[in-house]
Amino acid sequence: MSKPNYSGLYHMVSQENFESYLAALDINFALRKVVCMLKPSKQIQHDVNAGHMNIKTMTTFKNFDMDFMLGKEFTEDLGPVDGRKCQTTVDWEGDKLVCVQRGEKEGRGWTHWLDGNLLHLELRVNDVVAKQVFKKVD
Repeated sequence: MSKPNYSGLYHMVSQENFESYLAALDINFALRKVVCMLKPSKQIQHDVNAGHMNIKTMTTFKNFDMDFMLGKEFTEDLGPVDGRKCQTTVDWEGDKLVCVQRGEKEGRGWTHWLDGNLLHLELRVNDVVAKQVFKKVD
C-alpha cells in the first residue's frame, strides 16, 4: 500500500484541550493564553520516495521548522516551543505519521493523519491529549 503524500499548505480550523497540553509542558500561564489564541498554518514538503519531510508551523508570534527523515532518530530542538531538546523519531503506522519524542517529559509525541482535505494532529504528553485540525488550501 502506498503512503499518502502530506505535501501542501494547511490552515488550522479547530483545536481542543490545547491549553491543558501546554500546561503539561510547563508553559507559563501568560504564554499559554497567547499561544491558544494563535491560528497556525502548516507548510509541509514531503518527498514520498526519499522519506524526507519538512514541516513548517507558522504563526504571527513564532515559527517552528521540523526537518527530518522518516524512521531516523534525530535531536529535535524544541526551544521555540518549550526550551527543551529531545530525541525524536517520526515513522509510519499504517497511513499515519507517528512521532515519539524522548526527553524530560514522558509520553511526548504526536500523530498526523489525513482525512480528505483535512490534516489531523493529535499531541500527547504525559496523559494529556490535545487535538488540532487543519484544512488544506487548494
